[in-house]
Amino acid sequence: MSWQSRSVTEASERRSVRPAYDSRPAEDAENGDRARADTTRRLERAMGTLGTAAMARMDERLPWFRALSAEDRSWVGLVAQAGIAAFVEWFQHAGEGRRPTPSIEFFGTAPRELKRSISLQQTVDIVRVVVEVVEAQVDDLAAPGGGGLLEQAMLRYTRDVAFAAAQVYAREAEVRGAWDARLEALIVDALVRGEVDDGLHSWAAALGWTSSPVVVLAGCTPPGKPESIIDGLRDKGRRSGLDLLAGVQGDRLIVIVGGAESAAAAARQMAPRFGTGPIVIGPEVPDLHTAARSARAALAGLRAAGGWPDAPRPVNADELLAERAIDGDTDARDQLIENVYIPLAGTPLLDTLATYLEQGTSLEATARLLFVHPNTVRYRLKKITELTGYQPTEGRSAFTLQVGLILGRLTETPVT
Repeated sequence: MSWQSRSVTEASERRSVRPAYDSRPAEDAENGDRARADTTRRLERAMGTLGTAAMARMDERLPWFRALSAEDRSWVGLVAQAGIAAFVEWFQHAGEGRRPTPSIEFFGTAPRELKRSISLQQTVDIVRVVVEVVEAQVDDLAAPGGGGLLEQAMLRYTRDVAFAAAQVYAREAEVRGAWDARLEALIVDALVRGEVDDGLHSWAAALGWTSSPVVVLAGCTPPGKPESIIDGLRDKGRRSGLDLLAGVQGDRLIVIVGGAESAAAAARQMAPRFGTGPIVIGPEVPDLHTAARSARAALAGLRAAGGWPDAPRPVNADELLAERAIDGDTDARDQLIENVYIPLAGTPLLDTLATYLEQGTSLEATARLLFVHPNTVRYRLKKITELTGYQPTEGRSAFTLQVGLILGRLTETPVT
């Protein structure tokens, strides 16, 4: 027989036996549908028992569940019962030739307060316990021939529910993150403008801000998107053990740091996140309510920092009092008058300081003009340092004393 004849014969034989093989998948599908329907009915009858068993297992296995109030535990029980009902419905339609998406609407059974108190991990724990309860009763719940269907369905369902729950939590986290970012921007803006009222406390409470003490840093904005800049600051703050709020306002970057043991150390840790240019540290204040004073000083120092090109980075706002006062900062002017002029007014120390500065810090020239011994001048300069905190023999301190002296004189000059 030729090879062409053999090929025709073999093809005829294959066609003659094909119907016998084609009938098996249809028969298997029919049996699977029957087993699925019978198993669904068994599951529906056992839903109440499964819910009770799930509650008992959660009480036994989950410490956080035992710590809930009786009302919250009852809500969790309703969520578990709704989850079982959702699985039964999903199982019923899982064999219809398409892969149904598991419904996670049963999470909406719980009130909003409970959703806030239960984390994603605890939600997964609830799902896991429910699955364990169903798995333990597979032999009783599955109809003949439906055990494999039920086990495979549980594996698929739990995986899909876990992914769906994660998506829900991720969306809520994104919404919460956007809301927190808006609150953060409002707080920073309110402190910059000095508008401290009950709204500020409400916003801070919503963010969970309770840190103390508080210090405000002001510097230049680095290149990049504001969201990325602030995210980088938050990450740095978490790794440094600091609480912070941040805001980008044009070319200014403002950071509110809470809970720092050292303002200078915190500023040095945050410095790499700022752009080039000066970074000014506002004075430390006890809480967020009084942080407007720190923000005002930091921003005034940032505006005046150009007057001291060799200033350290970061620099305290109080080290820039003279530049701030010349730049028109009334707080700095008042502080200089209070710290420099008032303690010396009405004493020989004021004349000694004025003469010493006018004579180019010459000890001998000052002594000759005042008709005193140089040791007397030395003693008076030491007293000036003790009273004001500034040392007349040091360049920066002498400059600050000079500005404070001039401002004090101006306040006593009658306006004509």
